[in-house]
Amino acid sequence: MIGKPASEWRTSAWLNSEVPLSLAALRGKVVVAFAFQMLCPGCVHESIPQARRVHETFDGNIVATIGLHTVFEHHDAMREVSLKAFVHENRLKFPVGIDAHEDGDPLPLTMRAYGMRGTPTLLLIDRAGRLRRQSFGHVPDLALGAEIMALIRET
Repeated sequence: MIGKPASEWRTSAWLNSEVPLSLAALRGKVVVAFAFQMLCPGCVHESIPQARRVHETFDGNIVATIGLHTVFEHHDAMREVSLKAFVHENRLKFPVGIDAHEDGDPLPLTMRAYGMRGTPTLLLIDRAGRLRRQSFGHVPDLALGAEIMALIRET
């Protein structure tokens, strides 16, 4: 999948965005997507704060910071109303898509399309819409910043 066109996200709703977002609409920007669950300790302690730092550091006209709430466990506890409270309480300003489910499958559609192993998962997508990195677990800030800058500088 690395180097190939990134799969479009399959979301049921978006928070912090007036319109549903798509990779096609974000073409031309570097996309840094953080797949998370609000009850995931690694997400809460590392991934969400990192997403906030990326969002605050990079120009939104060049880099799109996106959250993907990718729930594959504890479904009843992580409904949209709970996520809205989580986004508000954590003062998240970047768009957060809710990974859609289908036919009672516990794995959400975007998670399945990307073959994610769990959360947190980081997706880096270049300006042409190609998946350039997919990492399960935490990526250090310095390494992530360097990769984002490398993608920004590509023409």
